[in-house]
Formats: sequence, structure tokens, C-alpha cells
Amino acid sequence: MEAELLAVARNWAEAIVANDADRIAAFVTQDWVLVADAGVSPGQEFLALIASGELTHSSMDVVGPTRVRVLGATAILTARGANTAHYRGQQFEADEWTTDVFVRRNGRWACELTHYTAARPPS
Repeated sequence: MEAELLAVARNWAEAIVANDADRIAAFVTQDWVLVADAGVSPGQEFLALIASGELTHSSMDVVGPTRVRVLGATAILTARGANTAHYRGQQFEADEWTTDVFVRRNGRWACELTHYTAARPPS
């Protein structure tokens, strides 16, 4: 099960770097939300930004191991990730901790919630 979830996460990251909103949407539920320091945002807003070209990603890499916990039809993946994005022409580099909550429906895993926070440099 862990290998399956890691493959799903890897394929989802590849879809994000491909900047393909339809392909990204195949990895999330209709109610997918993103949680960050600014609050909760509907995932549909993220998908719309990708579809419009206002938001693109040129890299998305996992830094270190991913923690995977499967609890029946729910799974939690936590990892540190680094990515490069462009929003309305401006480049952003991010080093973040992410937690994704996946649910298994109709035989497939889909992300229901993504929470991310900036990683602090080692002290």
C-alpha cells in the first residue's frame, strides 16, 4: 500500500510540473482544499490558476523520506518538498513541509486536503 501511495504522489507531482490542470485534477477529490498560513483555499482555485497559465511549476522534488500512514480508507503522507513556481511571471522558490490526506474511493487514492508550511533552515 505504501509503494502505491508513493507512486500516486510522484505521478501527481509530475502532473503539477507538466502544468496540466486536468491531469492534476485526476489526483484530487472535488472537495480538495489547501491549507497554509493564509488559511484554507479551495483546490479548484489552484486548478483554475494552472489552467489559465497564471501559475506554473518547473520543479517539484521531495527532500528526504516521505512518512506514509494508512488508516483504512484514509492515508496521510508527510514530506519535505522543494519546488520552483512562477505566479503571474514572478518566480518563487519554496522549501516546505507538506501533509496530504488521501482517501480511497472506487479503488483509487485521491487527495482531500493538502497542508503546507515553510520549512525552517537547520539551526
